[in-house]
Amino acid sequence: MITKIELDSLAAKFETEDFIKDDPVRFPNRFSEKKDIEIAGFIASLVAYGRRDVFTKKLDSLFELAQNEPLNFILNFEPEFLGDFNYRFGKPEDFAQIFIILRELYSKDGGLEELFKYGYENPQKGNMFTPVTDYFYSRAKDAKQGFYFMIPDPRKGGAMKRMCMYLRWMVRKGPVDFGIWDFMPESDLYIPLDVHVARISREMGLLTRNANDFKAVIELTNNLKQFDPKDPAKYDFAMFGYGVNEK
Repeated sequence: MITKIELDSLAAKFETEDFIKDDPVRFPNRFSEKKDIEIAGFIASLVAYGRRDVFTKKLDSLFELAQNEPLNFILNFEPEFLGDFNYRFGKPEDFAQIFIILRELYSKDGGLEELFKYGYENPQKGNMFTPVTDYFYSRAKDAKQGFYFMIPDPRKGGAMKRMCMYLRWMVRKGPVDFGIWDFMPESDLYIPLDVHVARISREMGLLTRNANDFKAVIELTNNLKQFDPKDPAKYDFAMFGYGVNEK
């Protein structure tokens, strides 16, 4: 198994401002106002799958459509703003559904911080993301595949990688993460798990589960808490760094 010294060294090496320029976290990093940051981060997390060079170009286009004013874009959103904007599974109508629901969330129900806080304080079957996605599902009308891909159902047991990543951005404090939400401690964050991180974790001896699902997320996060019980999510940078060094 990899040692704490090795993991800490990798995390420290890659958790720097230089990390931002090539990561989807660069999109919320454009903004200084809290609600702009959290909305930009959420939008970026929806599209952060597939080839990085492709989805970052798509996000550049989407933020141009939003005139780089995330909160204003959401509060005044109308479907025609999107034109024919799409990305892989996500069609214009899928993005429109999500943005209309975000408009209601920010107009009537506080915003994303309040929604995630509610999920944290009222988890269902141990999963804080279920109340979050239920908010979207209960307001969706004739939602299609793209909507459910971008807002996946935690009840299906998936890793919820992009939502774990988004939560890390909002809760952790550091040169990359914003730390603008304080309703939960960093110790309760989950490692964002994709195929790459799962493979590296198994090579490191930190993950034994074969499936890349939420049970694997819990196992990996709990194992990383043995190295740093207060901030296990910092090792997301170590996984990235290990992959870079491996290349």
